[in-house]
Amino acid sequence: MRRFFSLFFPAVCLLTAFSPPAGAEEQAPDSGFAPLFNGRDLTGWVNVNGSPETWTVADGLIHCDGQPVCALRTVKQYENFVLEAEWRHLKSGGNAGIFIWASALPAPGQPFLRAIEVQVLDNGYGTSDWYTTHGDVFAIHGSTMKPFPPSKGMRSFPTENRSKGTPEWNHYRITSQDGTIRLAVNGKDVSGGEDCVWRKGYIGLESEGSPVDWRNVRIKLLPGGKATDEQTAPLAEDSRKLYDGRSLRGWKAGGAADKNWKPEDWTLISPGAEAALNLEQPLAGDGTLIFDVCGPEEQIGQFKLEFKGGNTTAGISYGAPAGWQRITLVRKKGKITATRAGEMFGEVTAPDEAMTVSFSSPYEGTKFGNLFWTPK
Repeated sequence: MRRFFSLFFPAVCLLTAFSPPAGAEEQAPDSGFAPLFNGRDLTGWVNVNGSPETWTVADGLIHCDGQPVCALRTVKQYENFVLEAEWRHLKSGGNAGIFIWASALPAPGQPFLRAIEVQVLDNGYGTSDWYTTHGDVFAIHGSTMKPFPPSKGMRSFPTENRSKGTPEWNHYRITSQDGTIRLAVNGKDVSGGEDCVWRKGYIGLESEGSPVDWRNVRIKLLPGGKATDEQTAPLAEDSRKLYDGRSLRGWKAGGAADKNWKPEDWTLISPGAEAALNLEQPLAGDGTLIFDVCGPEEQIGQFKLEFKGGNTTAGISYGAPAGWQRITLVRKKGKITATRAGEMFGEVTAPDEAMTVSFSSPYEGTKFGNLFWTPK
């Protein structure tokens, strides 16, 4: 994905290169690798926030159709490892990425995982003074990294232009050890960084609007590993995504006006006027419901939730300044407690039975995203 940094750096910084370690030039094949993709299906991977059609397997390839912007990640966390993968864009200017030491769920207000990202950008995209198409490495959405030069902000630029444009295949080798990451593009180290936080987490592939194929994804575990809790991504829970990013599958509208809800990329957009969108499958038992909400630029992020079960109906309303807000609702011991940024703003009695959930907003253009239910 592209990232903009407003910091100014003299152009001369782009001419300063870090020295790759001995043996980085034309690395020879070595042993100790195990497949991270079995070539048949997505066993060992989690479709975090995409649709069933986003990530598919055929002819020994992982195919991503690019819709919606989302991520596919590993079931397991990793700390010290060498990751190899081959990729090819199927469209000139295509955009994608690899997430290293990533979160299990998307960052608040984003379809992307918090991670160190290794850029996978086709040469047809063009270049600028703040990104390239040859293997940038950078920290996103809460992660941090001290980039190898040449750099800008927390973005490390490649020392050489080695990637091939569509439809040719490219080979990435990512060495991740003790908080240092190095990227080799088609056989030579070109970019990376150190002092990364997080330095233990999930590995992910990014969908960002363009079709891309992946093959020969394999991993070699490296010794060591002393990441602290603060340096480690939180472990994934058994979360169920409630929105697939491209359709109203799993949702139903009530009246005629309710049908104007619009799926758009990774967000659901409200038509306003209190039009309701109802989750088809009731949520049973205790658990946690999270979602992000963003009001239109000129309006506050206001919404209303209704919970129905048996003969009981309960509701929670919320309003805040425009901009993305992550809302957490915990159902426990007969109560539903709503919080934002650790502060409670509502509590109601939960229905006795499995509950259906209804979303609505008075403002047209209110966006909802990253909807997940985690049973307890």
